[in-house]
Amino acid sequence: MTATASFERGDLPGALLAVVLVNLVGAAPAALGGPDSAWFQSLTKPAIYPPSWAFGVVWTLLFTLMGIALYLVWRSEPSRERRIALGLFVAQMAFNVAWTPVFFQAQNLALALAVIVALLALLLPTIAAFRRVDRRAGLLLVPYLLWVTFAAVLNYRFLALN
Repeated sequence: MTATASFERGDLPGALLAVVLVNLVGAAPAALGGPDSAWFQSLTKPAIYPPSWAFGVVWTLLFTLMGIALYLVWRSEPSRERRIALGLFVAQMAFNVAWTPVFFQAQNLALALAVIVALLALLLPTIAAFRRVDRRAGLLLVPYLLWVTFAAVLNYRFLALN
């Protein structure tokens, strides 16, 4: 597949499956606990902390964009570049999923910051690899990079204040 290939109606089931899968995997750690815990409520919140409802909205949108990007790479012609892109996606997703239990269940702000910095370090090559396979797929991950950068700053501010 080239970066100029069109997205056709027949792609909808596969794209939808990828979106649902990424949303399920991404949201799964939240079932273990999150910002409603007494521990989190007791923390001093940074001035840049958004309203709690924003996280669900933003993450759902980001996971949806990630699912579409994943589908675009998955449906491309098998190649070394595609394998690398998919491998990097899985690796960064593992760090994404790991952050919530480290932050909320382990209540370890410093380790959570290390996890999110590692996620950022993996996101840059993931975006580059996706872009090599399908330019649109790489672009779809840019909002995710921006949000994770903000989340890393937010994590740091939590650590500094608590």
